[in-house]
Amino acid sequence: MSYKKNENNFSEEKKYKYFEIILGLFVAVLLISNIASTKITQVWRFTFDGGTIIFPLSYIFGDILTEVYGYKKTRKAIWIGFFSAFLMSLILWLIGILKPAEGWGLQSAYIAILGQTPRIVGASLIAYFAGEFSNSIILAKMKILTKGKWLWTRTITSTIAGQAIDTLLFCVIAFAGLYSGKLLLSIIISNYIFKVGLEIIMTPATYRIVNFLKKKENIDHYDYKTDFNPFKIRG
Repeated sequence: MSYKKNENNFSEEKKYKYFEIILGLFVAVLLISNIASTKITQVWRFTFDGGTIIFPLSYIFGDILTEVYGYKKTRKAIWIGFFSAFLMSLILWLIGILKPAEGWGLQSAYIAILGQTPRIVGASLIAYFAGEFSNSIILAKMKILTKGKWLWTRTITSTIAGQAIDTLLFCVIAFAGLYSGKLLLSIIISNYIFKVGLEIIMTPATYRIVNFLKKKENIDHYDYKTDFNPFKIRG
């Protein structure tokens, strides 16, 4: 099956039917995982924050965006997610410092759960920035190296690297000083194994989605002449 092979020369004005859908899901996963991360849970022998259950999907969506639409459009998506998470954190903090209405007795509960959000989102933003860009850049460059073959090698390799950076930064910044060293190490290891494992399990689904999008959008982007500077939002 052939697609239009794009080598950085597609029109920026062209609208892609499914790009906004993937972008919306990408941002939604990021915001939901930030709030869910306030709870530490245990499943069998694995200890991790609640956000870990859903956050790996952001890497899968990131893989799909980079593989189909290219690094430049994925860079914009990553920045949209970054500013969305920052805005959410700011609003939750502002609401938290407002005086509660008389008779509303849940202020302490709000602070106990969402009061942690600024630190968690701060950790998430730093880890997310480093991890997502590492993931996207590695995948884009490997696509050129493999000439578009063996998608699974790109998605898994980029996730192994990106999630290692993301997990370590997030857990240390978000939880250092709150939990014992033993629990923190357990969270880091459990998070990493779960995230990479989910990427591997979801590989068949990733293949189906990528093939569907390439066919429907008539695009298969290669980043031959791309400027990989993560701070170059425009152009």
